Amino acid sequence: MTLQLPDVVQMYFAVSNGGDAAQLSSCFCSDATVCDERKTYEGIADIKAWQQDARKAFNYQVKPIQALQGQSRLTVIANLVGNFPGSPVQLSHAFTLEGGRIRSLEITPC
Repeated sequence: MTLQLPDVVQMYFAVSNGGDAAQLSSCFCSDATVCDERKTYEGIADIKAWQQDARKAFNYQVKPIQALQGQSRLTVIANLVGNFPGSPVQLSHAFTLEGGRIRSLEITPC
């Protein structure tokens, strides 16, 4: 069974899995925020640097397995497998979408 996710969320996961990082500009609002591992990244340049640093540090694949639509958030549970400490891990990706783009993303362990 394949999850039905908004196009922008599918694109985000494709980039996370090694796709073209230039596509992040069309995924996120210009002033978007990402919170991951207790750090906050603000704006497209900061978000691109975060993605590129993660790709340089580790080889990994992320696979969405469940989606939960809340009042103002889409939460996607995903398996993350790679060559990082603690692999594999299940992560919650809480997306706030606005105008067909990601306004904010918070990534936390399940």
